[in-house]
Amino acid sequence: MAAPGRIMSTVPIAGHASFGEMVGVAIAISFLSAATLVVGNRAPNSTPANVDVSQSNGGATRVSVTTSGNETLGALLFTPPGTGPFPAILLNHGSGRTREQLARLGPYERTAEGQGPVFVRHGYVLLYIFRHGVGLSADVGQSAVDLMEAQMSANGQHARNVLQLQLLEGREMADAEAGVAFLRRRPEVDPARIAVVGHSFGGSLTVLMTERDATLRAAVVFSLAGYSWDNSPELRERLLGAVRRSKTPLFFIHAANDYSTNSGRVLDAELVRLGKPHRLAIYPAVGQTPDDGHDFPNNSVPVWEHDVFEFLNSYTRR
Repeated sequence: MAAPGRIMSTVPIAGHASFGEMVGVAIAISFLSAATLVVGNRAPNSTPANVDVSQSNGGATRVSVTTSGNETLGALLFTPPGTGPFPAILLNHGSGRTREQLARLGPYERTAEGQGPVFVRHGYVLLYIFRHGVGLSADVGQSAVDLMEAQMSANGQHARNVLQLQLLEGREMADAEAGVAFLRRRPEVDPARIAVVGHSFGGSLTVLMTERDATLRAAVVFSLAGYSWDNSPELRERLLGAVRRSKTPLFFIHAANDYSTNSGRVLDAELVRLGKPHRLAIYPAVGQTPDDGHDFPNNSVPVWEHDVFEFLNSYTRR
């Protein structure tokens, strides 16, 4: 039973409600009140017995991942203590950070070092792969954000939208799939229990991965698509097509003050219509700005931690 004040549902709507009605229902059944979100003294979701939490400091090992194009990317691998094999997570970061974002948010390496111990203490191996032009792979081409910003300046919004999809389905997808292949070869990983977590542009990438790889056990998508959802009809249509073909349970997460929450609402409503396993959570606003809301997975771990691992555990530990 849901905790008092929490209204969550993954039950599809019976009959043939209109798409607009389904969006409204998805919003209504999936909004979480502030009173139920703060973990406070509540213990995190149960940790497997073979994980020694006292040693789960989340120390990272720097590793190299070779893509199908024979390029070498840098990555950080976080592994729980214990015997394994463990379920594993590939984390797909955003499109990269502009100079201004790097000054404000810091490098992705710092983000990885914050996220890794969270997954480790719940008994998951985490691979934080740095795709082209980002972080530990800064010397491997330009980042997606730099390429898209240049295209926007030179040729406008539509050209940026087209390039974004080309990157998502081409180079960036190859990087992410190389990460999954890397995890499947690791002796400490159970290759049958791999899930994906994505943020922003990496959330779009995650949704597209679930369409291509039916063996992924679950996917958690934070702040999907950022402001691109409202500005790119091409991306909207492509992601709708992907969830229609996906067989992977999907959990869409936003803070209420994200750039837009439309992506999670619309895609979740489509999964409701199709009767596929799904979850949507729109948490209360965090910080003061849409930038703060969009950075929710990094600045609000205690808020989402219980719900995310409850979802992941239900698909990776059965």
